[in-house]
Amino acid sequence: MKTATVSRLKASLSEYLAGVQAGEALIVTDRGRPVAKIIPLTRGDTDVPAHLLELQRCGAVRVGTGALPAGFLEEARPQDAAGRVLESLLKEREESR
Repeated sequence: MKTATVSRLKASLSEYLAGVQAGEALIVTDRGRPVAKIIPLTRGDTDVPAHLLELQRCGAVRVGTGALPAGFLEEARPQDAAGRVLESLLKEREESR
């Protein structure tokens, strides 16, 4: 894994990005301390919005790998006759104001 200072990265950005595109990770340092890691995107990353990729890195979501199975939207859904889901949703919205 290569490292580069901020000033060197600014001066030779195209060169470093070419290495990243070739699959090499890059650690960016500022005054000897690592401050960032630049990694190449995987093949499917460009199809997924950046905010979802960030949530995936944090472990908050998992990005799907394919389309829904045929007939998925026509399948029966669980019923909430007591209205607990709606009640919880409204309570959460009220608390966040």
